[in-house]
Amino acid sequence: MDNLPQTMSPENWLLHLFSSQAAREGAVIRRKIRDIDRYVGRDAFLAEMRRRGFPVVENAGQFVIFCNHEPISRLA
Repeated sequence: MDNLPQTMSPENWLLHLFSSQAAREGAVIRRKIRDIDRYVGRDAFLAEMRRRGFPVVENAGQFVIFCNHEPISRLA
């Protein structure tokens, strides 16, 4: 997603994110927090994840998004 234009609207950025094959299939995706802050804004992004019921975790400057409603277990 590094090749996206600087002027992409938040709505179009989210549409682009959730039109990815992984998101459509209910897989796990990750995005740099700086990109989320730049294109959508953290609060708006997290509100959309809550609306969709998708868990999000943060690690090493990235958000990991679970595009499904399955439980998450930390094993180690």
